[in-house]
Amino acid sequence: MKFRSLHPNLRVRIVVGSVQRFLHVMVMPLMTVFLAQRFGVAAAGAMVLVIAVCEVSGSLIGGYLADIHGRRPLLLAGEAGVVVAYVTMAAAAMPWWENAGVIYAGFLAGSLASNLAVPANDAMVVDVSTPESRQFVYTINYWSINLALACGVLIGGFLYGDYFPQMLAAVAAGSLAVFLVTFVKISETAPADTASQKSESARAYIRSFASGYRAVLADRLFSALLIAATLRMAIEVQINYYINVRVSETFEEQRLFSFGSWDATVNGVEILGILRAENTLLVVLLALVVHRVLRRMSDGPRLYAGVILFTAGYMVMAVSGSGWVLLLAMLVLTVGELLNVPVQQTMLADLVPEQSRTKYMAVFNLNVRLALLIASLCMTLGAVVSRWGVAALYGVFGVVIILKYRTVLVARARERAALDGEGSELVGRPAQD
Repeated sequence: MKFRSLHPNLRVRIVVGSVQRFLHVMVMPLMTVFLAQRFGVAAAGAMVLVIAVCEVSGSLIGGYLADIHGRRPLLLAGEAGVVVAYVTMAAAAMPWWENAGVIYAGFLAGSLASNLAVPANDAMVVDVSTPESRQFVYTINYWSINLALACGVLIGGFLYGDYFPQMLAAVAAGSLAVFLVTFVKISETAPADTASQKSESARAYIRSFASGYRAVLADRLFSALLIAATLRMAIEVQINYYINVRVSETFEEQRLFSFGSWDATVNGVEILGILRAENTLLVVLLALVVHRVLRRMSDGPRLYAGVILFTAGYMVMAVSGSGWVLLLAMLVLTVGELLNVPVQQTMLADLVPEQSRTKYMAVFNLNVRLALLIASLCMTLGAVVSRWGVAALYGVFGVVIILKYRTVLVARARERAALDGEGSELVGRPAQD
């Protein structure tokens, strides 16, 4: 499988998606700092919560509308909204205006608009990929996004202090380029009868919206995969929650290695930065290699091995005070992550029905928000139980993840066996007059 052999929409969306992540991550981590400086920490916390609510609302609305009106209109609407938002933010950050309230309002609108387009983008990837190509597609997408995130954080951090208005102007220009590429290069991929689902009244829209998402949540296999993805993400973000607090507070300064007369000594905060950089670097270096080596490995063993390595790595990080052990644990869990993520995305693509694809994607994307809630609860729990207790909780999460994956894998195997059986019956059945 080669990148050039993919559907044109896929090639465009992979490149455009990495550019979007690069632009977004240049600004997003710094907005919390900006809001705290301008409005105070307490107000900034409430403002970030409103942003999160807008992101969830945008995703759910976009998921519903893209199943009715198609993928392309939602992509264009969302990306146009992001352009307008960043142009407004850049203008409000200029010395002749300098209005922090308008900057926040622009970012709020941009968050809503960008999430409006996310389910349509995710569904389009499934629309134009094949079961055989999806692991490759999700692997290269995962690789490109991680590379974009690493570069975006680095560049944004350098530009924020002295060039904040110029950085916002550059992000606005980049967002405009993304919109123009989407407008020119992206074709519609929604099922042909999508237009027939259009509702005529606001009441009909609301009724259809509610019933559509009820049907998604009632899907037993999808719910199992959503639980597994949520718990997996809840473990992954621990490096920004419990593990972040534990290591920064309890890690004793130690020497990692010596070079001549120079000793490489690190404290807790520094080792955390090294660990995050290690994870990003390993993903960029190993993602495509792991896919190439293990592309013929069946989904079950790959998923189970991935979850075991991933969970074990984080359990070690929850308890260890050794710099080298933490670095080794990060290597182990990153390999587990690379084994797991593309297969999970492929399973999701296989599960979602064609006519409700973007609604399913919108609900599935909530796993990140749910995971952050669980992670915050784990951090609170870490204040009253030992580090070994938290590590044991990660282990429980890992067991549940494996059981939920197994539920989906077994059901998928039965479905394939039934389809193969029907095909055999048709082959052996005599022709009817």
